[in-house]
Amino acid sequence: MESERSASLPERLAEYWEQRGMLAIASFVLVAIVVHLVLRFAIRTDAGAYQLPLWIALGVGGLPLVYQLLRSALRRQFGADLLAGISIVTAALLGEYLAGALVVLMLSGGEALERYAVQSASSVLRALASRMPSIAHKKTEGGVADVPISEVAIGDTLVVFPHDICPVDGVVLTGRGVMDESYLTGEPFEMSKTPGSDVISGAINGETALTIRATHLASDSRYAKIMDVMRRAEETKPPMRRMADRLGAFYTPLAVLVAILAWVVSDESSRFLAVLVIATPCPLLIAIPVAIIGAISLCARRGIVVKDPSALEAIGTCRTAIFDKTGTLTYGRPRLTDQILAPGHAPDHDAGFVLRLVASLERYSKHPLGHAVLAAAEAAGITLREASEIREPPGQGMTGSVDGLTVRITSRGALVRDGVVGADELPEHAGGLECFVVIDGRYAATYRFRDEPRHEGVSFINHLKPRHEFERLMIVSGDRESEVRYLAQQVGITEVYAQKTPEEKVEIVKAEVSKAPTLYVGDGINDAPALMTATVGIAIGQNSDITTESAGVVIMDSSLEKVDEFLHISGRLRRIALQSAVGGMALSAVGMVLASVGLLVPVAGALAQEVIDVLAILNALRAALKPKQLTDFASDATNDPPSEQTHSPA
Repeated sequence: MESERSASLPERLAEYWEQRGMLAIASFVLVAIVVHLVLRFAIRTDAGAYQLPLWIALGVGGLPLVYQLLRSALRRQFGADLLAGISIVTAALLGEYLAGALVVLMLSGGEALERYAVQSASSVLRALASRMPSIAHKKTEGGVADVPISEVAIGDTLVVFPHDICPVDGVVLTGRGVMDESYLTGEPFEMSKTPGSDVISGAINGETALTIRATHLASDSRYAKIMDVMRRAEETKPPMRRMADRLGAFYTPLAVLVAILAWVVSDESSRFLAVLVIATPCPLLIAIPVAIIGAISLCARRGIVVKDPSALEAIGTCRTAIFDKTGTLTYGRPRLTDQILAPGHAPDHDAGFVLRLVASLERYSKHPLGHAVLAAAEAAGITLREASEIREPPGQGMTGSVDGLTVRITSRGALVRDGVVGADELPEHAGGLECFVVIDGRYAATYRFRDEPRHEGVSFINHLKPRHEFERLMIVSGDRESEVRYLAQQVGITEVYAQKTPEEKVEIVKAEVSKAPTLYVGDGINDAPALMTATVGIAIGQNSDITTESAGVVIMDSSLEKVDEFLHISGRLRRIALQSAVGGMALSAVGMVLASVGLLVPVAGALAQEVIDVLAILNALRAALKPKQLTDFASDATNDPPSEQTHSPA
């Protein structure tokens, strides 16, 4: 029984090492070293007393490392920490306890730096869960009662109050308003809800209460499915091999071989220790994390939050870039792009006249296209008139009186169904959204709306292949086929996947990751699972706490230029980190040769290694400095969408 307890001790310490974090270990070892120095040089106690803190430090910090060392050796994994582990064991066996404690401090401190701001998958799921309401407002004979969401049954009548999050999928029974579904579906606009409209769980209700009938259980609703996909994506995401491990894979066996040969040839164990001391990979264990933290700091000053430091290393390997459409390559709100006047319209019913009537009526509407019409009227300097007798019957559009004229704004189907005009007399559907204007019972104009591409989109997309070595560019969106293909044509992307659910997005990203390291850029909750599945996930803007939790990188400003800045900061980081690591290892290799032939004793080797460390760290600190240029594509971009363009027939 006692042996079982002893055998499980390293495992318990290793678990503590991983779960509690390297910062706690580094802090403890640092305190132990300080206590040792005070007891030895200030109080001048006997050797047993001043060595005790070092023994404890080696036990708390060294045993887990030795355990990990054995596991790595059995799996034939030779990373940078393997050499540090051998150094700790050798120092302990030869009585060099201070040297061993310093290596533990170096290793744990470097790991603590490396884990700074690392994303926790559990926080993503917690954020998802916290956003989902725990209760629903159920209609009963006695009124409205709050019930746990798990008790909602299919067919129950629920009330969704203003600004509430819809608890389950359902259909509207009474009430008219809008819901923001953009984070879930990829559709860029708030969607109007009238009796008979479908609603989805997770959507944010507008300013009007809606009564709905539940069509799915909470566990089967849209939001729950996204949570499930998110969980599966996190569980199946493969671990990433870090730069230090890749370099250590060949450096560690070389250093051990040189140390063994020096011992065998000279028959002096001190040479073995001297070689290991000078070979201890401080540039790998400290300089690389320092460079990473410097790059993270520079990113933060540029409005880029790096939640997963491995993204800084990995994005340079990405050869496929996948973009969401809405809010990523577009501004995410409708804009009036075309005013097509009806053939044979009255001479005084020009584009400005019709826009004045429509905008005067639309300012009383909650429809998302109404905001686009009002913006167009404001841009054109049009003065609005008073409207009266305003009605908005479900499914029939909006009607009102402006300047004594009856104005109706409706859909293509309603226009044809009511016999106002024949289907062949209307302009062909050109994709995007549209509405039709009827004045005094006569068809007057067609308005077309689009989610406009960002100003910088074309130049940004065009420079990714020649400047950043991306081989494939794709759009994967939940939006409609016509809209996605319209945008793809505008920005120059040929590979398009439209009307994709979060589950389908994950499968597409997973397939691409299996072929090559893949970057995914998105901004909605429907992008969150794909962001987690990709090699590197970048969230644009702050539209959703779920998206920013799931992404390795968050661009605080809604700008593609910041994505380019991150690409350049990452490339510069890799160059500086490699300079520090490879340069430090090269100097250490020279020191190993000198130590192996007896020209460098362990103490001198330790001092030489410290000089190498300082040089490597000073070089690594350059990653925090802003270079002269952080972007390399020409752009007239601003964060404002383009001005309205209106067109009438020639």
